[in-house]
Amino acid sequence: MEAAQSLPPWRPLLSAARKREGRSPGGRWLQLATLAMDGCPRVRTLVFRDWSASATLDLLTDARSDKTLEIQRTPEVELCWLFRKAREQFRLRGTARLIAPGQDPVVLDQSWRQLSPSGRSVWAWPPPGDPFDVQGPWPQEVSDDSAMPEHLRLLRIALHQVEQLDLKPHPHLRRVWTSATEWQEQRLNP
Repeated sequence: MEAAQSLPPWRPLLSAARKREGRSPGGRWLQLATLAMDGCPRVRTLVFRDWSASATLDLLTDARSDKTLEIQRTPEVELCWLFRKAREQFRLRGTARLIAPGQDPVVLDQSWRQLSPSGRSVWAWPPPGDPFDVQGPWPQEVSDDSAMPEHLRLLRIALHQVEQLDLKPHPHLRRVWTSATEWQEQRLNP
């Protein structure tokens, strides 16, 4: 576990906002924006898994999805994490890296084992984005002893900018931190 002193100043704010969401699943959902192969922006929702470093977060994705090619081509991404109960939004910019089972089998296996049986099931479904086939397979659960699929990827994002918009005060509080300034806070107009 990281020492509190080594955390960037925005991490405790983000953690407090997450805590105010309680056990709501939405508190772990964030939106990932990438640049599609045709140059158009793409946004999708992913589930936060963990912090691998003080300013690096981990998500899971399917190597068969379009986002893996998009990230390989343009690794700069932005995340938007909205906390409804806290009335706060965090915009996180960073550089994404995909980690395959052959690159770090231990970390990926741990991530696989931490998923619930229903959470693992999506990796047993047909490739994302392919034409729908009612025949499937569409399992609802994948057992704990099932092997990790080859198309599971850890999506590790090293952040270089974090922006917070707090809608509670009047006027709203908006601030930004960048790794280039060693995470010094800069207040912005909301």
